[in-house]
Amino acid sequence: MTLPEAAAEAHEPHDAVDVIRAKRDRGELTDSQIDWVIDAYTRGAVADEQMSALAMAILLNGMTHRETARWTTAMIASGERLDFSSLRTPSGGQRPTADKHSTGGVGDKITLPLAPLVAAFGVAVPQLSGRGLGHTGGTLDKLESVPGWRASLTNAEMMAQLDGVGAVICAAGAGLAPADRKLYALRDVTGTVEAIPLIASSIMSKKIAEGTGALVLDVKVGSGAFMKDEQSARELAQTMVALGQDAGVNTVALLTDMGTPLGLTAGNAIEVEESVEVLAGGGPEDVVELTVRLAEEMLAAAGVRDADPAAALKDGRAMDVWRRMISAQGGDPDAPLPRAKESETVYAPADGTLVGLDALAVGVAAWRLGAGRARKEDAVQAGAGVRLHAKPGASVRAGEPLMTLLTDTPERFERAKEALEGAVTIAPEGARPGRRLIIDRIAG
Repeated sequence: MTLPEAAAEAHEPHDAVDVIRAKRDRGELTDSQIDWVIDAYTRGAVADEQMSALAMAILLNGMTHRETARWTTAMIASGERLDFSSLRTPSGGQRPTADKHSTGGVGDKITLPLAPLVAAFGVAVPQLSGRGLGHTGGTLDKLESVPGWRASLTNAEMMAQLDGVGAVICAAGAGLAPADRKLYALRDVTGTVEAIPLIASSIMSKKIAEGTGALVLDVKVGSGAFMKDEQSARELAQTMVALGQDAGVNTVALLTDMGTPLGLTAGNAIEVEESVEVLAGGGPEDVVELTVRLAEEMLAAAGVRDADPAAALKDGRAMDVWRRMISAQGGDPDAPLPRAKESETVYAPADGTLVGLDALAVGVAAWRLGAGRARKEDAVQAGAGVRLHAKPGASVRAGEPLMTLLTDTPERFERAKEALEGAVTIAPEGARPGRRLIIDRIAG
């Protein structure tokens, strides 16, 4: 150790090794230890290998609610906090704000119709979203398939759009919970992503720092979700709801099914196309159902009573907000969406009722076709993905199209089809697949 390094270490109030040992030995970290380790890691005084060891100790030994709440507060304190209190209603009162967060899935385009739908009732929706990684799609990737649309806005641009349009979907700024950005990248390469306290604090630190007054969490359960089983999803949802309520954010969570893809598309441009169908009063039943239910929860949490989101989809109010939202971010809502250059059809292998369509397999196929990325710096194909022709419950005949694979690079078809091996389950005619789209509601 050099003299400058020794001098710097001498001024630190804690030692990283002591913090690691405390959690390794199943002890509780103090508020002071948590505040320090997050701050020190953000500024580089705690090394990656030390934070990796601490993250693994948290994965193995967990955290109390107090520890998780303090960890979340420390993550928030690493950056800026947004303030929407200046947004006003037409009568001059403070405009309510509401946001939604999904833990990610396959075909999960719900944010696209949901944000303008809620905004149609006078609630401002500051939807800070991300990009896809692996088999789960990213909202920003989908919207970037709209010609001209841009994801990056300044805080001033975001505020102006919320004031004028009522809804914005954009990337989070670099100043929002920078500790989370650094820690998430580390967890991703050290096998510690699954630690529920760290997942909850990662999500909630950004959402609380965002400054919204109400938050609805869509916690996915099933093969295409991050949480494969209901018990883990419920624990995550309960942890996040408690963190939100502690911070003064009216927070509720829905556990929703992700064993089957949402809607009939998994990709980027094709999911935008399907979202526009929903905004036009049509679209797949499951996408409409979940969009309306989440809108009801967001509006209720924001204090808006007796709203009818389903009617706002039918009568064009939500579509009007969508068009203004896309235009405000440089997009052309009337421009043709990109189309894949190549396609290949997958056919039903037998007669019967389609009772199973594995979401993970469809998501991996879409990813391999070019709709997703393996690394954050990878590009995605706007037109790539999977278009479904049947969902569980449908009668099918051998040789009928089940899905169409889309890509600009036909050499990708083979690996995409490999991902789909065993993804389809066909039972004798009359069988009924069991699916509860909305499994449960969790509130504080």
